[in-house]
Amino acid sequence: MIRAPLLALATLVALAGCGLQPVYSGGSHGVAATTLTQIAIAPIPDRAGYLVMGALHDRLGTTVDKPKYRLEVELDDQIIGFGVRGDNSIARERRTLRARYRLVDAATGALILDATATSDAGIDRVSSDYAVVAAETTALERLAVDLAAQISVRLARFAQAGGMVEAQ
Repeated sequence: MIRAPLLALATLVALAGCGLQPVYSGGSHGVAATTLTQIAIAPIPDRAGYLVMGALHDRLGTTVDKPKYRLEVELDDQIIGFGVRGDNSIARERRTLRARYRLVDAATGALILDATATSDAGIDRVSSDYAVVAAETTALERLAVDLAAQISVRLARFAQAGGMVEAQ
């Protein structure tokens, strides 16, 4: 009976000593949140770019009037068929959305961060072309949200670690 509370207490003590800190500590006034509002997103071409840009705006928040940073994103959207049926038609597809993103100092043009993010989804090919197109579109929408989440988390961790402060 007494072992469970002691184990819980030991776990809390161990976690407190590891130096782990929440990325968004301080809420909307914390380092990560305030730094993310300092990032302007450069236009991203095509439908995938429109979706990723919208998802990034949702994740990063409202940008200040004179942002310190610019986020440049290049996307690679591919659909590859695999799984062949007896009639040589494709049974399944994999849609992959890759982003190479760069965080640039808006005033100097200096590169602060250069990274990539990738997400993929499987799509079943069915006899209805409309259903396949709808599934591909839905997959792209989900992949865009996932990429935006990966990018925003990476930027927040980078800001929390002081990466953006050092580059100023």
